[in-house]
Amino acid sequence: MAPRTDGDDTAAVAAPSTSPGRAPDTAPATAAVRRGLLVAGLVIAALNLRPAITSLGSLLKEVRSGLGMNGALAGLLTSVPALCFALFGLAAPRLARRWGPAAVVCAGMAAIAAGLVVRPFTGGVPGFLLLSAVALAGIAVSNVLMPVVVKDWFPDRVGEMTGVYSMAVAAGTATAAAATVPLADAMGGSWKLGLASWALLAAAAALLWLVLTLRTRTRTPGPAAPAADVAREAPRTSITRSPTAWAMAAFFGLQATGAYIAMGWMPAIFRDAGISASTAGALLATTMVMGVPLNFVLPTLAVRVHQGFLVVALAACGLAGYAGLWLDPAGGAWIWALLIGISNTAFSLALTMIGMRARTGAGVVRLSAFAQSVGYLIAIPGPLLVGWLNESTGGWDLPIALMAALMVPQVVAGVLAGRDRTVEDEI
Repeated sequence: MAPRTDGDDTAAVAAPSTSPGRAPDTAPATAAVRRGLLVAGLVIAALNLRPAITSLGSLLKEVRSGLGMNGALAGLLTSVPALCFALFGLAAPRLARRWGPAAVVCAGMAAIAAGLVVRPFTGGVPGFLLLSAVALAGIAVSNVLMPVVVKDWFPDRVGEMTGVYSMAVAAGTATAAAATVPLADAMGGSWKLGLASWALLAAAAALLWLVLTLRTRTRTPGPAAPAADVAREAPRTSITRSPTAWAMAAFFGLQATGAYIAMGWMPAIFRDAGISASTAGALLATTMVMGVPLNFVLPTLAVRVHQGFLVVALAACGLAGYAGLWLDPAGGAWIWALLIGISNTAFSLALTMIGMRARTGAGVVRLSAFAQSVGYLIAIPGPLLVGWLNESTGGWDLPIALMAALMVPQVVAGVLAGRDRTVEDEI
């Protein structure tokens, strides 16, 4: 009897029973169903990792008016995602060791659903921020653990499934950006209902992950231990001694800065240039939807060419997009949205590099938590500073110049993080 491997059904599929006189073995069909559930769980979780943010960006003007927010408070609101991802992301490895990655992601999906359905109806800025933090905490732990889940469940297809996961993140981001305003219009022009509607997707994800959690807890242990178990055997040496880990954190943080500025402020830039709310949402969706095809291609390219080359190419697209946004935001709006969208696929490249800069499951857990938590701390000031600059100057020239300037350190950090080495060798 072939040994069963935890998180990989290849052996089960490859060795069905062929003994004479016995009914055909159902193991291949069972394995196919289970693998299909795992892929579905990965995709639906990824779809929920950005709508809480991009749905808000599309209706930011209405939210500001409804809650009485000034520019500084709106800037704080756009910085809350990065703050929550940094703080709550640090807890993800410990929670995964205690409860298992699947259970923590399930709880994360439930937190997203609860936060999204309640936050529009709190009646004030403090309550809105608090419930946003609840939803974002669920996103934060899922952000950190999804690369771990991929390595655990699909050890033979890490690159391919990272691409699928990244595509789903981009699809959820773009869909929320494009659909939130029409949803609100369809529900009587209520921005509250438009924002709350995304809780349904998170609730569906929580239910599926509850099933996956129960199934994975009943699996027979195999020779390939889950990444969360491997993490218990991780060396005690601090990952902060690794220059690559710091470069990875800086690259992750700077690309996240650009992404969250775009998600939070690009619709406002376009609307102030005279573009309608629905078109501004569609432009943001265009920026985000670029990640759907490119996020599938980038993981494959990253293992074939030097990642530093990809870092430079993506940054060049970003610089061109910001230059156009500064010179003529309305005239070439679709082109600028397209170029900035290509640049923002640095997120997928960063996730892929996290997997490449560590040799073991334990290394991926530690590097993912460190790079994302420190990276999101780096990203906190960006959206806040953009809001303050817009409020202070009454325009978008300085904020756009800041976005373009941040591309320079992003390139430097990305090239350093792309060197062929692993954190285990350095610590």
